[in-house]
Amino acid sequence: MSPLNLAAHLGQDEFLAQVLHRQYRHIPDALADPGQLITWDDLNTILATHRLEPPRFRLSADGEMLPAHRYTAPVTTRRHTVWQRLHPAELHARLAEGASLVIDALDELHPPVGRAAMELERWLRTGVQANLYASWTAREGFGVHWDDHDVVVIQIDGAKRWKLYGPTRTAPMYKDTDEPEPPPKEPVAELVLRPGDVLYLPRGWWHSVAASEGEHSIHITFGVQTTTGAQLLSWLADDLRRHDVLREDLPVHATAAEQVTYLERLRQEVTASLEDPDLIGRYTAMRDVTDLTRLRPSLPHIISVPAVPNVRVRLTTTRALLESSEEGVVFRACDNEWEMAKEAMPLLQRLMSAAPTAVPLSELAEAAAISIVDVAAVVSALMVGQAITVEGSER
Repeated sequence: MSPLNLAAHLGQDEFLAQVLHRQYRHIPDALADPGQLITWDDLNTILATHRLEPPRFRLSADGEMLPAHRYTAPVTTRRHTVWQRLHPAELHARLAEGASLVIDALDELHPPVGRAAMELERWLRTGVQANLYASWTAREGFGVHWDDHDVVVIQIDGAKRWKLYGPTRTAPMYKDTDEPEPPPKEPVAELVLRPGDVLYLPRGWWHSVAASEGEHSIHITFGVQTTTGAQLLSWLADDLRRHDVLREDLPVHATAAEQVTYLERLRQEVTASLEDPDLIGRYTAMRDVTDLTRLRPSLPHIISVPAVPNVRVRLTTTRALLESSEEGVVFRACDNEWEMAKEAMPLLQRLMSAAPTAVPLSELAEAAAISIVDVAAVVSALMVGQAITVEGSER
């Protein structure tokens, strides 16, 4: 288990039952060492060693993105491609003037943040993306705004003042029929986040953020992918194509009575599906096992995993599903499915309990009471299906 253990800090089952999607929660001093996620030195290295183009990496002030030429300069390569080279002096100047620094999808660039995102994905059973925000002045980078997804915020260093204004529309969406009403003039809560503090904020809550405490600040926001009724119905429409009435042409040129008959047939199929008490469970399971967010190569192992005890492997997802079957077990992950002998059950259970941490083949062999060769065969099949990645060599 990760030392972060964000689920425990937020409240585990009580959080899911009473807080999630409903109200904000602030947990002061939740993390003893937030620097285990990222440090300023880590951030400097990422900026220096990656060619991050806007909007993935950007500066923002007063809700507007600054033109990239104000802190980068174009470089033309011998192959006549152009990339934007970061100018540290110009970057420092823009930040001193009040711009905020943003890096999207930090979880794809920095493994500690990626592991934390995967733990949240396992707990919340949905996708998670981590963005980094750094500020040096009281100037607001984004103004008063709302997000179309829930967020879990971790203050890494410095302090940041959050003004929370509450929602003005229930569960607003990115693609919505109406915009939320403007927020009230006065916040309903005002918080100062300090290193180690955790904040949960539901989507649709108006808020503003500023480093107004006289010190530089860095925080990470884990954006939680929404799972709405609209998405369920969209999936259901595809799932119901197995029924003739869903595939038939609409009776546009038929009589009114014939159209009523068609709609009644359609209603019966849709209603029958919505009456299934396991419908949400089936949809959630589909989302879990088709998630391909965190695929990772296993170079140099491109065909199979070597049968070497200290080779370490891990699942590329924390949302795999494992079930017993008449012949053995069925394992589903990364849009693939494997049927295996029952002897593979303890091995797969150990991989799932360890994720997102890697475990050596020797530990898997011990858990399943099978040989290293047999373990290598199982994880090789999972690697071909992109559900396993190798971390660590045989040396």
